[in-house]
Order: sequence, then structure tokens, then C-alpha cells
Amino acid sequence: MTFNGHGVWAIYRFEMARALRTLWQSIVTPVITTALYFVVFGGAIGSRMEEVGGVPYGAFIVPGLIMLSLFTQSIFNASFGIYFPKFTGTIYEILSAPVSPLEIVIAYVGAAATKSAVLGLIILATAALFVPLQILHPFWMLAFLILISTTFSLFGFIIGVWAQNFEQLQMIPMLIVTPLTFLGGAFYSIDMLPDGWRTVTLFNPVVYLISGFRWAFYGIGDVSVGLSLTATLGFFFACLAAVGWIFRTGYRLKN
Repeated sequence: MTFNGHGVWAIYRFEMARALRTLWQSIVTPVITTALYFVVFGGAIGSRMEEVGGVPYGAFIVPGLIMLSLFTQSIFNASFGIYFPKFTGTIYEILSAPVSPLEIVIAYVGAAATKSAVLGLIILATAALFVPLQILHPFWMLAFLILISTTFSLFGFIIGVWAQNFEQLQMIPMLIVTPLTFLGGAFYSIDMLPDGWRTVTLFNPVVYLISGFRWAFYGIGDVSVGLSLTATLGFFFACLAAVGWIFRTGYRLKN
């Protein structure tokens, strides 16, 4: 079976058009929220803690702020994108169309990851208005940005298939992902924690994603960049396997 580029492009273009129709919710609101985080944390804590690992505190929290938005927006965009056809019943038209499961995933996850990555770059540009930024490894910064956007979009796709109502759609991002991000070193280094708490924190998978992304900026991280990359790729392939299982079994898509 040949790759149906027209079908993938049609779904991708529809999802991107939805983001443009809801520009305030998709772009403006996350940027304003991130700016408020930056003002509160950078102003309140930064005045008492000048540097972390030799990096000014205001600049230190920028990668964490980008990751916080990236996680939540990737999940929201992908989960809502696949949940809405389920909610309206148009999912059966998509499943019966001449597009393979792989092409469906590429279209929905690709659109969600694109929106999240663009948002991350916009937040990065916004942060540069507040503090001087330094990106020591721009290639790895973009690589982590794209990889994490894609991984959490896959995770969001799984949530969208699993969810049976709008409450379930928001439950995992709000009750699990956001707290893990706050506890994963988004606004501090886990090296600042007592040894016992630091050991516990290392079981938080978000630590490895934030650490790798921060390393791309300043060359410092709570764990080695190799471990961060390995953890990120592991999560990516786990989500990919879960999506493959969903289409093989038809879990909550065909029944």
C-alpha cells in the first residue's frame, strides 16, 4: 500500500486550521500564562536566589517554563484532536477512509507536535525579552524540543483514545503531568534537595526531559544528557508501542 500523502495532509491541515481559529486559546493564553509564571517565580524567588549552577535564576527557569507549556499543550492538542471525532462519531469516517493507522497517527500527532513546537519557540522568544538567554547547543535544543513535542503528542493521542468524556480528557494532564513537572526540577535544581528527596525525585520521568533540555541551553543538568536522551527515547517508543496496540485491537475506536 502506497503512502497516502493527500489524506495525511488533509487531516494535518484541518488540525492546523483549528489552531488558527482558536488562536487566543492555542497561542496567546499559554504565552501570557508563561509570562506570569516568569514574573512570579523570576521576581519573587530570583530576588532571593541570584544563581543556580552559575546561571542567573531568571534564565535558569526558562527551559522549565517551556517544558511546562510543551507537556500540557502537546497532550491537549493531540488528545482533543482524536477525541473530538470520537465524540461526534466522525471517527468511523476516518477509520473507513483510505488512510492507514500509521498515516492517521502521523497526521494527528504531527499537527499537535507542530503546534507545540511553535509555541515553545514563541515562549522562548518571549522569555528573551525578560532575560538574556544563552543556547550552547542549538541543534540539541531543537532536537529535544521536537522529540519531546512528538512524544507527548503521542501520549496525548493515547489519552484522547482512552478518554470517554471531557473530564477524563483533562484528568491526567492536570492531576499527573503538571504536578510531576513542578516536582521535576522545572523551577529548581534537584541537587538543591536533601539526598533522600533527590533519590525519590529521580523516579520522576519528567526530571530527565527537563534536565536534557536545560543542558542544551547552559551545558548543565541534574542528570547526564545521555541518560536524558535515553529516557526521552524510551518514553517515545513506549507511546509508539501503545498506539500500535490501540490500532491492532481497536481499543475504544471500533467499540
